[in-house]
Amino acid sequence: MGIRGLWTGGLFGIALVGLSGFAWSQDNDNRNAAEKQWAWSAEALEPFWRGDVIRGESVLFIRDPETGVASAKLLFPVQEIIVASDSAGGKKFVAGRDFRVEPGSREITLPTGSSIPSFAPADLRRPAKSQQYELTHRDGNGEILFGGRLEYAEMQTCFTYRPAAREWPLPATHFDATRLPRTIERLKAKQPVSLVVLGDSISAGANASGEYDQPPYQPAYPELVRLNLSRRYDAPVTLKNLSVGGRDTGWGTTQTDAVLEAKPDLVVIAFGMNDSAGRPADDYQAKTKAMIDAIRAGRPETEIILVATMLGNRDWIRLKSELFPAYRDALKALAGPGIGVADVTSVWEEFLNRKRDWDQTGNGVNHPNDFGHRVYAQVVSDLLIPPR
Repeated sequence: MGIRGLWTGGLFGIALVGLSGFAWSQDNDNRNAAEKQWAWSAEALEPFWRGDVIRGESVLFIRDPETGVASAKLLFPVQEIIVASDSAGGKKFVAGRDFRVEPGSREITLPTGSSIPSFAPADLRRPAKSQQYELTHRDGNGEILFGGRLEYAEMQTCFTYRPAAREWPLPATHFDATRLPRTIERLKAKQPVSLVVLGDSISAGANASGEYDQPPYQPAYPELVRLNLSRRYDAPVTLKNLSVGGRDTGWGTTQTDAVLEAKPDLVVIAFGMNDSAGRPADDYQAKTKAMIDAIRAGRPETEIILVATMLGNRDWIRLKSELFPAYRDALKALAGPGIGVADVTSVWEEFLNRKRDWDQTGNGVNHPNDFGHRVYAQVVSDLLIPPR
């Protein structure tokens, strides 16, 4: 397959879903190296559902078992491909020679002799009990291939393109200056903003290229949000990331003292992936509310963003996929003055209506890749940054 062997180091929390990656806690000091090498731009974090260009959308080309033709689908029909490259950005691909797309189509195919990697469906599976953690496929035929670092990124291809049409069923913007007024006013006044993120391995940065000091060196979404707010408002924004892999809302309720120690102006709470092995939505909501209440009891002026998580791979037998929209609705019921909801769940649902999980996965089961981390940052930032 031409990718590195599966990573077997690190610490994985086998709590509920049990495969959330990396048990670490980071603040922005740990991210300086990645920031120096990844070029922030307002365009890079412009919400993909707005603007004239879709930037760096990832796909994974799969060969049809009968015809042998490798293909993948983009989110929107194509007017013009601007750049096609590997995920690292160093290798560029040429239209006609390496890929073909009909104007107005979402489907890209690879001609014979293409230098873009493609894979058979069987390449994304492993025999039962052959990996460090069991990722049993829902159809019972072996396990989903797991990538602990950038294995999926190495298989994926990225396209920057002008869409021929941009039909997106979700709201065009989530910005509401009255929802998180204190944070927005501080940003507008260029006053310091202290941001704290509390979540699982997605928020800890799993499968973002910058976490492994590999090109394109993109930070994970919490640092992308910090950069975006700081640069767009020209305001000093600091980040304390308390996220730890393998954790869920139950653990989150034990961490509010650590949150308060950072004296946050804004807290991002992002759980759900590890709860989704079976925690009922009402219990998920109750534990999230307990975190909110504890934070507000200690610091009433702090505002909060609740992140409705991406969807995990529906083919993984241990996930209860029906819980993701239930969790999203539970979070929306908690929204109110000073509490916003970043609805990544609905975005991911629409992704999976148009594409396959392997197109934007970071590890095969429950993490985003670089494109997915940018989408997280776009959805969170859209609560705080008005459309340009």
